[in-house]
Amino acid sequence: MPTLRHVTIPLALFAATGVACAGDGPAGPGGNPGGGGTPTFAADVQPIFTTNCAVSGCHAGAAPAQGMTLSTGQAFANTVNVASNQVQGLDRIEPNQPDQSYLVHKIQGTQASVGGSGNRMPLGGASLSQADIDTIRDWITAGAQNN
Repeated sequence: MPTLRHVTIPLALFAATGVACAGDGPAGPGGNPGGGGTPTFAADVQPIFTTNCAVSGCHAGAAPAQGMTLSTGQAFANTVNVASNQVQGLDRIEPNQPDQSYLVHKIQGTQASVGGSGNRMPLGGASLSQADIDTIRDWITAGAQNN
């Protein structure tokens, strides 16, 4: 029959192994390792805009495309609850409703399905990864907060 010592030591080792691995892996939405958290604007969405959209000749500078600056400190005010220039009745970002957000249609390439025009964004570059699109959609679904 096993003694208490024989049972306690393996359990302690198992628990310590689980704790050591708990923080492994890349940060996901909301800065949580491995994902699972609600994305935030500052930590998750703005970096996507900064890298892919807020570049010279696109959505940055003195004359941004469609008058929409996506640079840090300006992107939120230029997108959330702001009317789209291309589709009457749709906002660029409609909180809680990614499928009613024209920006989502532009990054998915589905803008024609809502009466939009032009090309999939980002123009002239690679399309956003599905993970980046999902991060933006999840942030909008969670209320598109300026957090």
